[in-house]
Amino acid sequence: MTIRLLSVNVATVGSLLVNDAEEGFRRIPSAYDKRAVAGAVQITRTGLTGDEQANRDVHGGIDKAVYAYPVEHYPYWQEQRRTYLQRDDVMPHGAFAENLTIAGLLEDQVWIGDRLQIGEALLEVTEPREPCFKFTIRMGFGKAAKLMLHSGYTGFYLKVLREGRVVANDAITLIPGPRQETVATFNARRRMGRQPDLF
Repeated sequence: MTIRLLSVNVATVGSLLVNDAEEGFRRIPSAYDKRAVAGAVQITRTGLTGDEQANRDVHGGIDKAVYAYPVEHYPYWQEQRRTYLQRDDVMPHGAFAENLTIAGLLEDQVWIGDRLQIGEALLEVTEPREPCFKFTIRMGFGKAAKLMLHSGYTGFYLKVLREGRVVANDAITLIPGPRQETVATFNARRRMGRQPDLF
């Protein structure tokens, strides 16, 4: 199957509404609301032009400059939203705060250290995403982060080896790296280190 870039998604820092049991409703900084953009977007060493991160301690930086998420997981999350929220609205690309919505490359098919040639840019897979509380808030139900970890549908972070422009519908060329650990096995190892009551 051809690996392809379906959309390029960015957001600036805005706010996310949180319903805290002790403090009530409050707003926290977040750039979660990624939206697909038309035309070419420049990827730099620290991410996409026009994109921001609210908390650079856990998002962004050199090793997490770009976040990719497989479109193949969208139906799973649609089903979870039907189950937990009785909602059947279509989730747009960028719904998981991913910069790149991709097709044809899942976590068990990509290895840490593999390289992806997309448009003019060359990226390297560094690690899977570990969802934070903002993912749970955005999804709207309490088990969302646990489900992402349990399912292994995490997507993966990329660092930028060569800057350049990318655009939706670019083909993605996978260049094998050391091939010591897949993103899926990294996820499994991460789950094994967690307490059973988290699942």
